[in-house]
This record gives sequence, C-alpha cells and structure tokens, in this order.
Amino acid sequence: MKGKETPMGRRPPWPGPALAGALALLAAAAVSATGQRAELERSIRQTTLPNGLQVIVVQNHGVPLATVEIDVRNGSFTQDSGFDGLSHLYEHMFFRADSDYPEPDAFEARASQLGAVFNGSTEEERVNYYLTLPSDSVDAGMRLMASAVMKPLFRSDELDRERAVVIGEYDRDQSQPGFGFQRAMGRALWGGAWPRKDPLGRRVAILETTPEQMREIQHRYYVPNNSALIVTGDVDPQRIFTAAARILGGWKRTEDPFTRWPIPAIPALRRDTGVLVTAPISSAVVMLQWQGPSASEDPAATYAADVFSDVLNQPGSRLQRRLVDSGLFESIGVNYYTLNHVGPITISGVTSPGRAREAITALEHEIAAFADPGYFSSAELDPVKRQRIAGTMFGLERASGFAHQLGFWWAVTGLDYYLGYVDAMAHETVPDLQRYARRYIVGKPHVRGVLIDTQANRAVQLTATELSHWGERR
Repeated sequence: MKGKETPMGRRPPWPGPALAGALALLAAAAVSATGQRAELERSIRQTTLPNGLQVIVVQNHGVPLATVEIDVRNGSFTQDSGFDGLSHLYEHMFFRADSDYPEPDAFEARASQLGAVFNGSTEEERVNYYLTLPSDSVDAGMRLMASAVMKPLFRSDELDRERAVVIGEYDRDQSQPGFGFQRAMGRALWGGAWPRKDPLGRRVAILETTPEQMREIQHRYYVPNNSALIVTGDVDPQRIFTAAARILGGWKRTEDPFTRWPIPAIPALRRDTGVLVTAPISSAVVMLQWQGPSASEDPAATYAADVFSDVLNQPGSRLQRRLVDSGLFESIGVNYYTLNHVGPITISGVTSPGRAREAITALEHEIAAFADPGYFSSAELDPVKRQRIAGTMFGLERASGFAHQLGFWWAVTGLDYYLGYVDAMAHETVPDLQRYARRYIVGKPHVRGVLIDTQANRAVQLTATELSHWGERR
C-alpha cells in the first residue's frame, strides 16, 4: 500500500495549510453554486450488471491513458476477532497468483507487458485496486483485474512474503512518534470498536494469517454486488459497459454481505477521556476528538461538518486569530472524516510544551463558543463553499485520482451522495453549522490528548488523569 488520495470531505488529522493557489483561482471562477448535480451526472456514466456489479465510467480524452479500478466495500470496518488487519493483507495478496496467472510475479509481468502501473489501498470502509495504462489496453487491463478479483489462489509462499511486507509497514509506522499517539487516541475514542477503525490491525493476527482466512474474506466481501468497476480517462462509456459485461458478467452474485454479517453499532463515547503519550519531539501536539455524524444516518450534518471545518481553517477565522495569530499555537486544524459507520471530528494543534495547559484551556474556551451567535458569519461561508465546488469539478480533469475519489464515495456513502454533494453543501447556512456544533461538539464527550517530549513533561507534569477531568477542574 502506497500513498492515498485525500478524498473530498477528508483532511489529515494533523494541522496543514488551507486550500490555495490554482484551486482558489478556480473557486473564484466557479460556476453557479447550485445545479452541479446535472453536470456531474452528464460526466459520470454508470450502469449495473445483472450480477450486481456497478460500472462507473468517466471519459476524458486529454491524454491516451485510462485507469481501471475495482473498489470493494471491505476494510477495517468488517474486521471481527482474529481478522484485525487482514483486509489490508488481502489487498497485498490481490496482486499475487491467480488461476490465470498462477506463478509468483506473473501478475506483475503481465502488467508490465501492458505498460501499466498498479497499486491499491485499504481504509476503514473501502479497499481499492487500480491499473493505469495506455487506453488501447483497457480491455486487457480489465481482464487482468478480473482474474485477480475472481480467481485468487492465496499461495502459502506468497502469503509468507506479503505478511513480511505488511509487518515491515507496521514497523515503519511504529517508529514514528505520532503513530502510537494516534492509535492511543483511536482506542480511547472508539472503545471496543477500535479494531473496526484500524486498517493496520494487530501484529499477532497478521503473523498468524492462513490462506483459509483470505478465502473467507473473499467469500464474504469480494462479490460483484459488493463491488464497483470504475474506468476513467480516454475511453468510451458504452464500450466499457459492453466489455465489463463480457469480462465480469460471469462473476457470481451472492447474498448481501451486510445482511448475513451485519456490522455492529459503534458504542457511544460516554465521558471525557485523557490520553498522554511521551516521545522525543520538539513541540507538543494537542488533539481533541469527538464521534461525529454517520453519512447514512445524518447526511445533512456531514455537509455542515465540511463547511464548518473549512471556515475554521481559514486564516482569518476567529479560531485562527485567537489561537494562532496570538502565538499560543504554531498551527491548528479542524477536520471531519466522512464515514458511514461514524466519522471522527478532530481538532489538533502544535504548541510549545511549556504552554500546553494554557493552549488547551484557550482551545476549550473557543470550542464552548462554537454554537454562539456571531461565531461564524455568512460572509465566511461563501468563499469556502466556492472552493468546495471548484475542487469537486476540478477533480473531473484528473482521471486517475478521480477514479480513487469516486471509489471512496461509492463505498462509503453511495454515489448518489457524491452527485448531490455540491448542491447540498452550497445551501449550508450559519444555523446549519451551529446545529452541527451543538449536536456533535459543544459540551459533548471527547478525547483530549497530548503528545509531548518525555524530558519536557518532567517539568510540565501533565497526566492522562488531568486531561480526562479538564472541564471539571477549570
């Protein structure tokens, strides 16, 4: 698994720069803030095969390249006991031997013959696989992907090799100071549901994986009525629909996986919780997290969450003026990560160890005011909504990246949500943002965490217990 695109509505939980440059220019020139669904529907063609496979095509003849992607509603949210991290390991095994290419590295050799680059990624609610190749080889690329998804062999020798690769990724992540902090925050936020939020999984489960477990994942989730084929680039939609029916039409439909294996509800966070992690870092990272909305249960709140985050991340927002311009934080960022099974809300900032307590107190004071009259103005909402519109439409011009983005939204929310996103988001108002803040943030239980240098904390003496009871003592 290499780097991933950052889909619409998602931001990394660490502070980062606001959208700028060319995108801001596009936003200024963006077409009407409403009516974009019709334009997206004209650009995004789709059909569903009799076996339930959804086929989505976006044509862009700018360059003679195409991306063939298969997305599956799988990922850590399907992981029960003993399968922690195995959806990610399955991703690695996808590009290994299958009935049509039974020898080790035969898939890679065939991809090389086609002039293709390939990769995949595993997230909480989606796993995707793609080839980008010359557009005159699309049919051959589809056949190669069909063999991998329909006829995997799960050779023991290849499983041993890929298990070592995944453990290597685990070790590299574990060596980063922020890795343990983010996992500790996740465990506190999700409680017993943490394995369903952790694509990387547990080391022992990965080390003990068997071919039978891989086949069980295939049997449950790698079925056409739980998958989508997305083709973007220099292609003709009708020709792709015909080829998809010919190549993937024989893939056997099964019962809906989530009827037979329903996903348990995420347990609500009942009280404030403190997390303190020490590591050799120069600054202190303050992170607050809440359980946010579900995209299926409260879609309106997800639109408000995105605009809310964008407004607060603008350099001139009250949050930035009071906490960053004042010098209390070096940077601060707000994020909601859109998920069907409850997405996290994150506010994180970087400060100096000696000012950590002062910074947390000031941040909590700002949070308490999020739903107050006047905290946002309508004038602040309009520019960020235009940026969202421009960013969505600009994505159509990036064939490969757009395939990944579409796959994410197909898996997490359904494509209808994506098609209506711009129009729905453009209607967000200040009362909508206030309603979102009251329902999910202000006065709600959250996890309050600090990552701080080990030596520095000997002087500061912050503790997880103090962080848990911050509001009670101030």
